[in-house]
Amino acid sequence: MYSHRPPPTPSPRLPLRVTTTGAALLLVGAAAVAPAAAEPADEANTLTVAISQQVDSFNPFTAQLAVTTNILDHVYDSLVTVDAVTNEPAPALAEEWETSEDGLTWTFHLRDGVTFSDGEPLTADDVAWTFTTIMENESAAIANGNYVSGFDTVTAEDDHTVVIELEEPQATMTSLNVPIVPRHVWEPVLEEQGDDFADYTGEDLPAVGSGPFVLTEHHRGEHIALEANPDHWRGAPGFSDLVFRYYSEKDAAVEALRSGEVSLVYELTEAQANSLDGADDIAVNFAAGKRFQAFTVNPGARTQDGEEFGDGHPALADATLRRAIVRAIDNEEIVEKAHGGRATAAGGYIPARYSDYHWSPEGDEATLSFDPEAANAMLDEAGYERGEDGVRVSPDGDRLELRMHVHQDRPDNVNAGLVIVERLADIGIEVENLTVDPGVLSDALFAAEYDLIFTGWTVNPDPDYVFSIHTCDALPEEPGSMQGDAYFCDEEYDELYRAQLAEYDRTARAEIIHDLQRVLYEEAVVNVLAYPDIREAYRTDQITDMQIQPDPGGNIWGQDGYWAFWSAQPVASDEDGPSGPSTGVWIGIGAAVLVLLAAGGFVLFRRRATVEDRE
Repeated sequence: MYSHRPPPTPSPRLPLRVTTTGAALLLVGAAAVAPAAAEPADEANTLTVAISQQVDSFNPFTAQLAVTTNILDHVYDSLVTVDAVTNEPAPALAEEWETSEDGLTWTFHLRDGVTFSDGEPLTADDVAWTFTTIMENESAAIANGNYVSGFDTVTAEDDHTVVIELEEPQATMTSLNVPIVPRHVWEPVLEEQGDDFADYTGEDLPAVGSGPFVLTEHHRGEHIALEANPDHWRGAPGFSDLVFRYYSEKDAAVEALRSGEVSLVYELTEAQANSLDGADDIAVNFAAGKRFQAFTVNPGARTQDGEEFGDGHPALADATLRRAIVRAIDNEEIVEKAHGGRATAAGGYIPARYSDYHWSPEGDEATLSFDPEAANAMLDEAGYERGEDGVRVSPDGDRLELRMHVHQDRPDNVNAGLVIVERLADIGIEVENLTVDPGVLSDALFAAEYDLIFTGWTVNPDPDYVFSIHTCDALPEEPGSMQGDAYFCDEEYDELYRAQLAEYDRTARAEIIHDLQRVLYEEAVVNVLAYPDIREAYRTDQITDMQIQPDPGGNIWGQDGYWAFWSAQPVASDEDGPSGPSTGVWIGIGAAVLVLLAAGGFVLFRRRATVEDRE
């Protein structure tokens, strides 16, 4: 039997306090020790985060937008999580697990004493019901169906033991980031909603979960409120209240940070981050990105049954044209002009942050590297002749005038779009630059009424999901119901996808994942431009200790887990006594990590409304 067991719990150590202007934050990592209960909620004990994107749904079975999944990560626990320091799999509801030698039977042992926020105990029956519902109900599989794709049965052997039998080995078994819901709450909802379950938004609040916070309030376009769960098994959060406040303009959110109205702002533009750098009581955090910026090409949309739909330019079905488009674009230029240098030029599909799985074409593999002369030669040879106005015409007589949909609310996309218009003109392609509202862009994607379209995904430490959306099974069953962001279907790709999912050896699996990226690169339907750095800022006079991920060099918003906001300590707690986990509390597993990075007077603290923001 192969097993995973947590290491012995180390002894906590005393916090370090820094009182200089722009005070440094204590970054703590390691195993859980239950801290004191939180003090009653008050305004000084509220952590406020500025957001701009509307949530898609509070239904954990269907929520896909990154803003929603980030919030729900604080409301529902999962079997396993990702260690805050190392980014490796770590215990959560399951404190240990083992697998059979053939890798087909996985046994998870749940920790004692876990309760839902309504006081009911969380048992193996809740876990088994959650997974079985996703397995058996198509509507319940929208957000997390890929995790159960190889499951045969899920059984609760007793209150604390869950056994999962697989049809074939599945490498994501230690990455089961699936919200475990209370059966006694969700089973009646599922029965009542029936075929409409996919449209159920979960607005019956407060939500019942086992996470460190309880979702209590939602005023669309105004704010979302969560309250600390004082009985959380890992210990109560440091802040008694967590509020996500809407700002339609990011500049307004930045001003709210300056004035102290909010505690944290994320996804800053380069100009905004620079303007906050060195401001009193504000620290700016730059971290390596976990999201990619890309554009996809419409190669001809069709359903799984082969029904064609949409109005993509017919010439884009030609891989030669798609490859020429990629060769005309300089990703280094995108980094400089669209991101001000705060990004990494992309090669493969997985950001460089994930070094094992990251792939970049080199040597003989770099067949689509920036070379406009080669791109022009490719098109000349393929019979794309230039007209009198310099715009090429396909061998079938179709003028190469392409529509490009770009998010108007993302300056990096807007600027990248301007670069692409110029570079494609260099090879005789005219681009209609449609800078539009994210909802308009998404409508165009799902109707397949586009030629080029900007997309992007946040990539998790286990990248299975972002590859699953490009399999043939991810094609829409009917127009408008696609799971991914490209109408891509390739037999070689599907074979590789199945192979990586069945490979438990990390090194061997990484090689297969590299091959998956090579196929996407060569087919030139999904074209990655850059991995933008994470830029965020927070108030050092409101927040003291807080965990980043990974540690050091990581991010605050968008973590894999709830480490940052669970561990965050209000500055007022220095005077009023401990509130929630002290800085001696250990997060995750492993030894404590203390990182103090001073620079320029402050410390570097380091899923469908819009397809740019799914996870």
